[in-house]
Amino acid sequence: MTPERPEREIPDSMGPAAPTATYRLQLQPEFPFAAAEAAVPYLASLGVSHLHLSPVLEAVPGSAHGYDVVDHTRVREELGGERGLRSLARTAREHGLGLVVDIVPNHMAMAPRHNRPLWEVLREGPESPYARWFDIDWDAQGGRVLLPVLGGRLGTELDRFKVDGDVLRYYDHEFPLREGTRDLPLPRLLDAQWYRPVWWRLARTELNYRRFFSISELVGVRVEDPEVFAATHGKILELLADGVFEGLRVDHPDGLADPDAYLRRLHEASGGRWTVVEKILADGEPLPAAWPVAGTTGYDALRHVDGLFTDPAGAAELLGVYRRFASPPADLGGSWEATVRRAAYQVLTHELATESGRLTRVAARLCARSDEPGLRDHAPWALGTALRELLVRVGVYRPYQSTDASTVVTAEAAAEARAVFTVPEEAHAVDVVRDLVLGRYGDGPEHAEFRARFAQTSSALRAKSVEDTAFYRYVPLLSANEVGGAPGAPAVSPDDFHAYCARLQRDWPGTGTALSTHDTKRSADVRAALSVLTQCPDRWDGLLAEVTPRDAADVPDPQTAWAAWQTVFGLGPADPDRVRGALLKHVREAGLHTAWTEQDPAYEAAVAAFVTAGPCGEPGRHVAALRAELAPHVRANVLGAALVHLTMPGVPDVYQGTEDEYLALVDPDNREPFAPPRPSPPRSSAPGTAASAETAGIPEKAALTTAALRLRARRPDVFGSTATYAPLAAEGPRAAHCVAFVRSGEVLSAVTRLSSRLTDGGGWRDTCLALPAGRWTDLLVPGRRFTGRVRVADLFERSPVALLERTGDDTPADRATHG
Repeated sequence: MTPERPEREIPDSMGPAAPTATYRLQLQPEFPFAAAEAAVPYLASLGVSHLHLSPVLEAVPGSAHGYDVVDHTRVREELGGERGLRSLARTAREHGLGLVVDIVPNHMAMAPRHNRPLWEVLREGPESPYARWFDIDWDAQGGRVLLPVLGGRLGTELDRFKVDGDVLRYYDHEFPLREGTRDLPLPRLLDAQWYRPVWWRLARTELNYRRFFSISELVGVRVEDPEVFAATHGKILELLADGVFEGLRVDHPDGLADPDAYLRRLHEASGGRWTVVEKILADGEPLPAAWPVAGTTGYDALRHVDGLFTDPAGAAELLGVYRRFASPPADLGGSWEATVRRAAYQVLTHELATESGRLTRVAARLCARSDEPGLRDHAPWALGTALRELLVRVGVYRPYQSTDASTVVTAEAAAEARAVFTVPEEAHAVDVVRDLVLGRYGDGPEHAEFRARFAQTSSALRAKSVEDTAFYRYVPLLSANEVGGAPGAPAVSPDDFHAYCARLQRDWPGTGTALSTHDTKRSADVRAALSVLTQCPDRWDGLLAEVTPRDAADVPDPQTAWAAWQTVFGLGPADPDRVRGALLKHVREAGLHTAWTEQDPAYEAAVAAFVTAGPCGEPGRHVAALRAELAPHVRANVLGAALVHLTMPGVPDVYQGTEDEYLALVDPDNREPFAPPRPSPPRSSAPGTAASAETAGIPEKAALTTAALRLRARRPDVFGSTATYAPLAAEGPRAAHCVAFVRSGEVLSAVTRLSSRLTDGGGWRDTCLALPAGRWTDLLVPGRRFTGRVRVADLFERSPVALLERTGDDTPADRATHG
């Protein structure tokens, strides 16, 4: 792991321009600019400073997310076009709000009929002026772009093609015809194009364009080219210059050839606007200090906040219960490290086989052409093996130009990789590959290409093997299986949490923080409920023994059953369709019994039947009963996480609807169109949106959120780049259950940690919290004021959390009463 970074110099543009808080809106045709504009008065009343919009550029028609961009020069018409966006910006400004927008530099939609630059490349080939846009390996596939769109092998699909003028059609796909080929017989016509339509299954091994992870429908864009950068960022930069946008969120910078250079160019072009990057940091990994950004989008904060409310001893006990119940092999869900390694091997040789193959070809070509004797005479298979063994041992997403690659591709990893070879002389390929990654053989164009492709492949491998595979195989505690999470060590001690916050305030005071996003697999409130199980693993063990006998014939497999029971515990009473959808996605991602590309209909039917009859059937009542008994502790976790998130260092991003109780599973459940609360009850509640007043188990969450956000808006100096962060330790027998900190000596946040353990131990007893000097007013319970040394039981008398503001100096009478 990379060592602790020295103190970072904070650019001036990272300070005053930072928002005080953002509110994420997931735009889509069912929630366009006009709907967002109508919600502005309500959103402004919450206390946020900026609305955080999902991508707004032209996307594939009907897209529910907007990350499949097809035209960087136009604002999306389905959302209301540029006129609608500018109208939203004006209305937001009238209510004191700015706009922050999500941009997608890494990829575009592989949809030729909507993507004009791609259309021109397919029509004109490598001589097209747009050929430089896309990362296509023209040396492979006979100089033609492989298009994996056919439902079967070409021979069985020929009669589905239609020639319509200069357009080739295949069902709803459209492709341009190369000039002079429209009158050729179909087989010859297909052979004459700059592209090759093939069976979709060939994408795994034959694809010759860079894509987003393993999604062939998203083609990589070469924004490292200055002309491509200018063309793909012109409209966004224009909207920034016009004041429509005031900040940026950069999607997936790890997919780029050189994130360092890209972010420098973006920083200069945007005039140093507040920018955060969707960078997933491993546990202990620092954000590159050289990046001219305010910080990340907040998954590292999510991990630390969630971990604070996870009991380490109970998590270990829960792991033992899980292993007894599910009996998973170590590399298929029984051990976190072994599960990740097994998944990495599988992803690299299956889903990313084409990326692995291209990287091996680059390495072999570089070695064959090199003047360095040490690079000669290495067989492609040896280089490929070395690459595979090093890639699966990369413990973070990727190395960067501005950081030491030897801390990512380590000497220890190289030693392990060499041990795989049976002939020591052939194991030298490992050293060759590592030295190429570390830049020890020169810095020519081919060397730079190799390093970039290694890093890009590494990031795709990490995302697919960890987030999209291992998270669905290793499932003792589902709340830990979140983007940026550390399922093998889910708990974070108060000391570690405070140290993390101190580093944020020192190095990245304008960073984003988040608890729920459009990509979280479970919303914060679902995770908060699940983490309670670490405080009572014995009760969970007993419940499972009651609802799932080990010899039950209707259980598809015990790992899936475990995940299903935890899902309904975290979610609470829910529509069975939502749970079935989430569990089917779960088992396909896990890839143990069925998969997205190799589905087992019988197994999936068994999973659906089990969910209906078990977790969502009569046995599910037992889960609901346990959740009801633990409701006070769920409430403590939900409110505690919310308050910590909203008052810790950084800029909190509030996902749509999460200001109230918000119970949602993975997309599409958590991407339902936003429905602002109605001004008077009863309030409706669609799946995935904030719960209604009648069903909300934690009705005070909205009040807490609004109080904290309005406080941030009213006193930005207390929370901004020049603010301070100081832990505040309780004293007494139950001190470990109170986590408190003070911002700039003016605002105090205190939360209850592990409340179930606290109750089992007899409550707070004589535990006290010595407040800093001054009079402190409770912002959550009107009329309460504190000074001096306060009994924690009194502080948390009405709520498991407290938000206090210093409103004056204490008096001698106060000191006599509370001292």
